[in-house]
Amino acid sequence: MTKKPVIPRTLATRDVEKAIEYYLEDGTVDAALGFIDALEAAYDHIARHPASGSPRLGHELDLPELRSWPLNTFSYLIFYLDRSDHIDVWRVLHQKRDIPSSLQSGD
Repeated sequence: MTKKPVIPRTLATRDVEKAIEYYLEDGTVDAALGFIDALEAAYDHIARHPASGSPRLGHELDLPELRSWPLNTFSYLIFYLDRSDHIDVWRVLHQKRDIPSSLQSGD
């Protein structure tokens, strides 16, 4: 099975930076490092198995190609599209956010 490059968009990178900043401000360096490890593992998984993500929210938003994949032990979802030559990561959002609004508005 071919592993595709995972390319986060600017908003996805910003989402990750905010999550890490939150954990560091909370004084939990171990949580920040764990988040990074979980993100890397999730990126590796979707790079190898892009069709394994859930299409549920993509269908709800009339974006049938959009998929999501959870980070283990963290309440975040990676939203991505499987392109022919790479994985296009749109956002990395906490599950308690208004996800449809966040995906549509790009906040």
